[in-house]
Amino acid sequence: MNRPPRHRLVPTKVAALAAGVSEATIRKWVSRGKITRYGTLGRSEFDIDELTEIARRRGRRADRTGCADPAHN
Repeated sequence: MNRPPRHRLVPTKVAALAAGVSEATIRKWVSRGKITRYGTLGRSEFDIDELTEIARRRGRRADRTGCADPAHN
């Protein structure tokens, strides 16, 4: 029996740590549509797999440009 994939959700603080950015950057990414926000009113949660993929891509970009500053991503 195939089950639909489940999101492993984490709060904003953990999301920021997983992506290597500030909590403010996580909120900016949500407003720009870069990541998906789950949760309820007053409790934002984020898919850890989505965040680790973003962190992986950011790492590759930083390797190429020499800049890991989130403002450049």
